[in-house]
Amino acid sequence: MNKSDYKYPTFPLPDASLSFLASEHTIYDYAHLYGFCSRFRTLTSEYNISDSRPLALLSKSSDELTFVVAACYLLKIPFVPLNPAVTDSELQNYIKKINPAVFYTDDENSNRTGRFPSLSIPRQSMNIVATGNEITSPSSDPDNRFGYFFTSGSSGRPKVVPLKRRQIMFATHASAVNFKPDANRYWLLCLPLNHIGGISIILRSILYGSAIFRMDRFDEHQIRVFLSENRLFQIASLVPTMLMRLLDDNLFQLHLDFKALLLGGGPISQELIERSLERGIPIVSSYGMTETCAQIAANPMLQPRGFYTPKKSVGTVFKPNEVQIRDPETGSVMPANEHGEIWLRGPQVIDEYEDSELTARSFDADGWFKTGDVGHVNRQGQLFLKNRRTDRIISGGENIDPVEVESALKQIEGISEAAVTGIPDSEWGQKVVALVVRHSGDSVPNEMDISSSLKKKLSGFKIPKEFRFVQQIPKTSLGKIRRGELIKLFEG
Repeated sequence: MNKSDYKYPTFPLPDASLSFLASEHTIYDYAHLYGFCSRFRTLTSEYNISDSRPLALLSKSSDELTFVVAACYLLKIPFVPLNPAVTDSELQNYIKKINPAVFYTDDENSNRTGRFPSLSIPRQSMNIVATGNEITSPSSDPDNRFGYFFTSGSSGRPKVVPLKRRQIMFATHASAVNFKPDANRYWLLCLPLNHIGGISIILRSILYGSAIFRMDRFDEHQIRVFLSENRLFQIASLVPTMLMRLLDDNLFQLHLDFKALLLGGGPISQELIERSLERGIPIVSSYGMTETCAQIAANPMLQPRGFYTPKKSVGTVFKPNEVQIRDPETGSVMPANEHGEIWLRGPQVIDEYEDSELTARSFDADGWFKTGDVGHVNRQGQLFLKNRRTDRIISGGENIDPVEVESALKQIEGISEAAVTGIPDSEWGQKVVALVVRHSGDSVPNEMDISSSLKKKLSGFKIPKEFRFVQQIPKTSLGKIRRGELIKLFEG
């Protein structure tokens, strides 16, 4: 079935009087967003923003950035969010790949755009209340690209993932079965706005006509108060690390009107599930990736009538999307309860990468997408994950490409080989660790030397937290790292 053959879900434009965004000191209605859109349209009109030259966003989380993301979606301006924590060399690599028409930055990053122009958006632009509305339906132009997202790749080079409006529309429609905030009720947003996880909250809220409460950072004390006492909060998206910190307070409970706590961005331990269920916390474990515009499967663990079982499942894949489990060697479809590679197909899955060679490796002739993840489906159609992409590490919700870290390690004088992996960690989900082979001689670097050198090349979350110095790295006969053996070697 072609993706154009699916019946696209539609969503009305939110009423201007409804709440759109709140943060610590301010509250904005959709009338403010529509007024901002008029101003933003004028500001961006002098730049030739297009699919081939999007608007680049280089800013920490803020009310202004939230408005910009929302305005881009409503005005059909393609954008690419960039992590402000990246080093200058990493940023230059990203810029070469996307060649943006213009940047939007905050004050801290305004001097990092080089030769590219930068938008100046006065804060008072968010206080303009629209007297009329020229915005078309948020469901229009479903096959247009709304954004480009960087995600880790096994080659050591970041992949550019183009996402279409169709994908967020289907994702929003399907996830409403499990949870949907009411009008003038908040979805708590404390995730970074350079990943699809955080940005999808903004876009889903526009489509639902609901509101966002944005926080600059994860403040566990304040969030406990919001979720246990303030009836305006109905949904929250957290990574497992965040929930674990909330549960450290033995008295923490959610108020009775709270609907769902969505967990994603890393492995969810059985212990965390059990602790949540013991407290009566309605967690929703999920499965998704940038290529599927965030979650494409979800499993409500607690409902008024009892438990959903089995607890280890991440739920069923949202219809009309499909899932297959295939033998990694033969490519044949596996029967129920047999482990294999997870393949997906449907309107929520990307059509292609920017890299045509990567597209050819990732899709078959029938449009099925190879996720690289391993799992199985039971006879009820529930999906179970055995492990995520073997080359990818997810630590505290951040995706880390081990090949990139290995490359940076091998550039350090005194290091001949390196292998990077993630090991289970109770706080971060996974912890980045490195196996290092050093040259003999007087200039052999120690852990402090290595960490200091890496800080000049990599974002802080990519730097290994521990090092193990070894004589050799386990490899195949073809010289490829045996990543499945790295954890055992590290623990040995």
